[in-house]
Amino acid sequence: MSSYLYIHIPFCIKKCLYCDFLSVTYNEALAKAYTDALCKELVLKKNLAGELKTIYIGGGTPTILPDECFKQLFTCLQNNYSLSPSPEITVEANPGTVDKSKIDAMLSLGVNRISIGVQSFNDDELKTLGRIHTSDEAVKAIEAIKNSGINNFSIDLIYGIPGQTLDSWKKTVSKAVELSPTHISSYELTLEKGTPLYEMINSPPPHPPLGKGGQEGGKMTPERFSGSIKMPDEDLILDMYNYAIDNLASKGYEHYEISNFALPRFRCLHNLNYWDRGEYIGAGAGAHSFIRGFRSKNTDDIRRYIKDLNKGIIPETETTEIKCEDAIKEFIFLGLRKTEGISLAKAKELGLDLPCVCRELIEDGHLEMEGDYLRLTRKGLVVSNSVIVMLFEGLGLD
Repeated sequence: MSSYLYIHIPFCIKKCLYCDFLSVTYNEALAKAYTDALCKELVLKKNLAGELKTIYIGGGTPTILPDECFKQLFTCLQNNYSLSPSPEITVEANPGTVDKSKIDAMLSLGVNRISIGVQSFNDDELKTLGRIHTSDEAVKAIEAIKNSGINNFSIDLIYGIPGQTLDSWKKTVSKAVELSPTHISSYELTLEKGTPLYEMINSPPPHPPLGKGGQEGGKMTPERFSGSIKMPDEDLILDMYNYAIDNLASKGYEHYEISNFALPRFRCLHNLNYWDRGEYIGAGAGAHSFIRGFRSKNTDDIRRYIKDLNKGIIPETETTEIKCEDAIKEFIFLGLRKTEGISLAKAKELGLDLPCVCRELIEDGHLEMEGDYLRLTRKGLVVSNSVIVMLFEGLGLD
């Protein structure tokens, strides 16, 4: 029985240029039909749940939903699920879709944590990302959250944006801290194939313009070719990451996961369950579940999702049993995301002699042991993927 529930809302006003999450342009009729289907799925899955410790509503942009859809969703949850005495109930929000009325409506339903996707407090960087809000609008949205009485909120930031400088990143981090969130997520921009930003950066320039007599020539200005937007170099990205770690630590934020920082007692319980390989129920188009050793995924096709649930069918398209070797790999790569690392005692239960296998990585300064835990050092954090690959190789895992 799982105590953790994720709900996916796949609607946005406009899809950001870098985003490869499942989301589509908002349509009110489709959103209402989707909410109906979502409630049907929640009813079908209620027997998988125990007393819920966390509910996380992500997207997309959940706060784009009409208040009536939110009320319908929470009524369904109240009628079919039991909650722990102090559940963590998070809703993701974008600055362009929250105001006092929306926040008050969520508060009345029991929402007690908001994760707001600011990404940057620099307007040029926001335009590069294709965000719909400005820095001033982000500040106003956060002030509205604080004034409503919600004191547990997280700000999402992105570094490594094309055109971003270390100085502009410092200003973004400083502004975020000034707004007193209990939690800050700081993610390196990842270019995903198929996104507009990827194409803008990676597409080759077109054929040079023709000069007189049809010969190649003429002036090639930056505006005339699509490969003109450049990513920051690796050293600058590393400087940004290190600055966030050091600056946020100096302001009292605990660096508890590769990309996440929290004030004491405000770590995200829902995400910690993922990194601890806990079971969770996923509802909504594209949502994943991990129950009784099986990972499953719902269809990404929103209309099929609605159609199947109207027939009483859970629209899963993938189901995979996580066998021993995969479980070991997940234990390592998810556990090492946490700065406290992975338990050597639990590793031993899985048949792993990590101190022996990791000797070279420890000597090189990428890993360290403290008490019962093996963890990445600061040196290891910045190349965590490479360290994990080497660790898998040492364990004979493909």
